[in-house]
Amino acid sequence: MPGIVIIGAGQAGASLAAKARTLGYPGSIALIGEEPVPPYQRPPLSKGYLLGETDLERLFLRAPSFWKDNKIDLSLGRPVVSIDRAAKTVQTRGTITPYDHLVIATGSSARQLPAAIGGSLAGIYTIRSLADIDAMSAEFYPGRKLLIVGGGYIGLEAAAVGAKLGLKVTLIEVAPRILQRVASTETSNFFRELHDANGVIILEGIGLDGLFGGQRVSSAVLSDGTELAVDFVIVGIGVAPRTQLAEDAGLEIENGVWTDAQGRTSDPTIWAAGECASFPYQGRRVRLESVGHAIAHGELVAGNILGGAEAYLAKPWFWSDQYDVKLQIAGLNAGHDRVVVRTGAQTSQSIWYFRGDRLLAVDAINDARAYMIGKRIIEAGHTIAPEHVSDGSLDVRALLSLAYFPRASAA
Repeated sequence: MPGIVIIGAGQAGASLAAKARTLGYPGSIALIGEEPVPPYQRPPLSKGYLLGETDLERLFLRAPSFWKDNKIDLSLGRPVVSIDRAAKTVQTRGTITPYDHLVIATGSSARQLPAAIGGSLAGIYTIRSLADIDAMSAEFYPGRKLLIVGGGYIGLEAAAVGAKLGLKVTLIEVAPRILQRVASTETSNFFRELHDANGVIILEGIGLDGLFGGQRVSSAVLSDGTELAVDFVIVGIGVAPRTQLAEDAGLEIENGVWTDAQGRTSDPTIWAAGECASFPYQGRRVRLESVGHAIAHGELVAGNILGGAEAYLAKPWFWSDQYDVKLQIAGLNAGHDRVVVRTGAQTSQSIWYFRGDRLLAVDAINDARAYMIGKRIIEAGHTIAPEHVSDGSLDVRALLSLAYFPRASAA
């Protein structure tokens, strides 16, 4: 019988299926996954799993028995090839599944280097799936030369793993500094110095002209003419939302699958959740790439499928682990016009982003208290005076009592 069909067995799809059952949905739930493994966590892939410190079983979101016990039909290794909106069915290879409500939770895919510059050679990897990590794990042994293309969080996390395992790591970033798209100069400087201290060579403002070799990559030519010998390459140049199925079905696309505040697409019986979906946020449309968002968005959509009418109020938070440093981020810093740095104990610090008198985001480096305080202020819709943040004589906990509602003009 038709029920809820979810395309994508990642964090958002799995969270939605589980929440629908918890809320008492009595109908059938089909969770269709492209990968041949049960739903799993992705963040540890570029950290503990790549280091060999996290076992495969610890990645799984649920015990294997969970899906059967909760009457969720988990279908693995079955890519969906099309959506028929008129017939209200989805088709995999050889199977047609009817739906009452369809959820697109297809996530994102890693951007690849063009074949024209050598991107199709063997020995070039991206970090997105379990299969990606399994394919590259044999490359990591001491003394090998690793080139990382891209200075975002994925590239920096891979660089930290390589350095810890004794590889000779070079990271190139075409922008003037690492993390330029997502973080302040102060945050970039901290992590550049951290990697430098661990032997990673970071080249900023340098692009990649080409990768060369026979069938397998063996050298790289950079935009300044430098030629590097390499044993393998990791590409971390961002991700793109997986929208092809939605596009082919005629759904509206806007930096991802367009949804309203409740998670509906332009077809009222089709929903979208997680990284593939764009949604309204503070007067603009955004798309978030984080575990917290995938869980919260998936669970909200589950409730709305069951008759709720709740608008999604995103509470963005992210993290990155590099060496013995934990970076925790609350909020979104887009549009900031002022940065305040607060120094904590020993190697900890926090970077606070403001637009006018409005606190937008906090980067907390080895400072869990600053992260939690900043997160509480932001999620309450409050702000804090920049001079109070920078006042080292104030305990960070005191900032909560000094927080206030910002002027309407700064919203």
